[in-house]
Amino acid sequence: MGTCYRGTREEVNALNTFIKLMRAADSLASRLSPVVSSTGLTMSQFGALEVLFHLGPLCQSELGRKLLRSGGNITMVVDNLERRGLVRRERGEDRRFVSVHLTTEGRQLIQKIFPKHLDALVREMRILTEAEQKELGRLCKKIGKGFDEETECKERFRPKGGKK
Repeated sequence: MGTCYRGTREEVNALNTFIKLMRAADSLASRLSPVVSSTGLTMSQFGALEVLFHLGPLCQSELGRKLLRSGGNITMVVDNLERRGLVRRERGEDRRFVSVHLTTEGRQLIQKIFPKHLDALVREMRILTEAEQKELGRLCKKIGKGFDEETECKERFRPKGGKK
């Protein structure tokens, strides 16, 4: 179901596309979450463990950037993981620098659930061909980067036949 909004064609297209994107993301997340939630983890906690597992220890602020979480939110995520014994914090010489490390228990848990999560994700993505998956990834990345006003301005006012 699309929007009932009656605006310009551009507005209606933007709203309909946004609705479809959000519904698809929410639907996919809800189908993938049972594997993660069966361990008592939230998706943010799972994401933190997965990032630390694949990238190694990170400072807490970098972990937040990787997960697109605010400083306060990532602090809560790490607090809860630390309470469960899945991560530990280490302060550097500069006391403001706090790195987050997986514990043995955290490593064992992510090694156990990541393959199940990945299998479920691969099953879900089989609805798309490889080319469609790549195109969806490209489009999501484009949306994720957002509107670049300076580039848009240059493109709009470039003389016909001019160089980029």
